[in-house]
Amino acid sequence: MNQPRLASSAIVERAGRFLLVRRSNPPAADLYAFPGGRAEPGETPAETALRELEEETGVVGRNPRLFETYELLPEVGVAGSHYLLSVFRVDADSDSVAVARSDAADAGWFLPEEIEDLPVPPSVRDCVQKLVASAATEGRG
Repeated sequence: MNQPRLASSAIVERAGRFLLVRRSNPPAADLYAFPGGRAEPGETPAETALRELEEETGVVGRNPRLFETYELLPEVGVAGSHYLLSVFRVDADSDSVAVARSDAADAGWFLPEEIEDLPVPPSVRDCVQKLVASAATEGRG
């Protein structure tokens, strides 16, 4: 099996809502996901997450913190679809406005219960569940 390609995404949370974009291009067309994409040569995973966030939404992120990594196995018959995805929690100004740009068809802020009903990749669902569980644990502490 070939080495996976590197990709990163950015989790931005505001008032309990998560920033998601709706993809406009295959193979993930019409799926909602955290802003993200493939690394460019020489870029660190954190730099990729911040660049993709800004390219896809116009939101400038800062202080990326690695949250989770996923190996996205190749799709049958789709060359170059094996990825190592680094997911970062990212801070952004509370007044920054997200606008769909680049390969994003739409951008918006979604509550965890809304995300449950959206077409999202398993990695997004997993991250949101972990974040909600973590927030519930911290709230009891």
